[in-house]
Amino acid sequence: MNILLLGSGGREHAIAFKIAQSTLCNRLFIAPGNAGTAGVGTNVDLDMADFAAMGHFVLEQHVDMLVVGPEAPLVAGIADYFHQTPELRHVLVIGPGKEGACLEGSKDYAKAFMMRHNIPTARYQTFTRDTLAEAEAFLDTLQAPYVLKADGLAAGKGVLIEPDLATAKAHLREMLDGKFGAASASVVIEEYLSGIELSVFVLTDGQHYLLLPSAKDYKRIGEGDTGLNTGGMGSISPVPFADKEFMKKVEDRIVKPTVRGLRDEKIDYHGFIFVGLMNCGGDPYVIEYNVRMGDPETESVFPRIKSDVVELLEHTARGTLDRASLIVDPRSAACVMMVAGGYPEHYEKGKVITLGEEAPDVTVFHCGTKKGEGDALLTNGGRVICTTALAATLPEAILKSYNRAATIEWEGKYLRRDIGQDLLKLMQE
Repeated sequence: MNILLLGSGGREHAIAFKIAQSTLCNRLFIAPGNAGTAGVGTNVDLDMADFAAMGHFVLEQHVDMLVVGPEAPLVAGIADYFHQTPELRHVLVIGPGKEGACLEGSKDYAKAFMMRHNIPTARYQTFTRDTLAEAEAFLDTLQAPYVLKADGLAAGKGVLIEPDLATAKAHLREMLDGKFGAASASVVIEEYLSGIELSVFVLTDGQHYLLLPSAKDYKRIGEGDTGLNTGGMGSISPVPFADKEFMKKVEDRIVKPTVRGLRDEKIDYHGFIFVGLMNCGGDPYVIEYNVRMGDPETESVFPRIKSDVVELLEHTARGTLDRASLIVDPRSAACVMMVAGGYPEHYEKGKVITLGEEAPDVTVFHCGTKKGEGDALLTNGGRVICTTALAATLPEAILKSYNRAATIEWEGKYLRRDIGQDLLKLMQE
């Protein structure tokens, strides 16, 4: 079949990399893609917000499947547009409808869904500018640190964890006054959960599901999880502490009630659910839902999927996921992200990248790159490129990934040197 994948980051390069390996894929288009996706498919200059232009392209190129990488088109209702447009209804869409996408599009909606279905999560309340006094009173009832979340989409930057009450109240006012634009017109305040984070990925057709490999990402720009939040500085899969006992709790207490809740509420959902979890003393609690794969978690999860990805996605779209089987590479994957100097604040684009020599069992995924004059490879984003290594053990995978990253150069390149070190320490204890 002909497939159109939406997105331009490392997540999309990793997904495209696996789709291109499928015997079921005839032609792969990526819109808009990057310099890396151009190596496994055809990049198309389409605006992801222009559904009509996308529909026209799909008909013109006889596209059979649409795979939506990022959250914004899903929250805007791209799946509904395809389902409701008669000439596009035959296209298989991977991604939930607009209501299902509210699990990511609105933190308040997601928390209320968890409450309705008895899914363990932190205590919370939602406030607006009109209820600022009540919000501050609720903060007074909580213990430090304080968690403030913009209700809407804020490009991964809308969550603040404040160490003291005065700072929390000051930043709450800033958020309600438009710090994150319309996304923080409402703010969710919740109690802080202490533990170790991990990401669990579910592929569901709205009735059945498959649990994909777990992963852990590293959000802060600085080593030791210090400094500003980023889109993600690296990831590890699987997560060593997510053993069979813990994952059974995740499945029974979170995954099954989530899929059952979608089904019972008749929410159209054919796609990925990314469950951000906290392991609190051996018990899982949901921090957030996302309605797509994570980035950079995809770059460590997808290389471990040995099944035909297009076959899995086709079953997902057709509602027959109970007939699919998931085969996972038992090896560990380590992904190291390289970013532009100054990221996540001001940074320059257009720096020339040299890729160095290839290495066995290490894949280079492009995140923010473009082709320049004379086929030069240039930086085109904050997160630029990452290396993912597979190895029999986690220490080996980490070492291989860093060794390959050391051969990639551009002016101002920065990377964290401690990806996975916290997990290695846990394994030694």
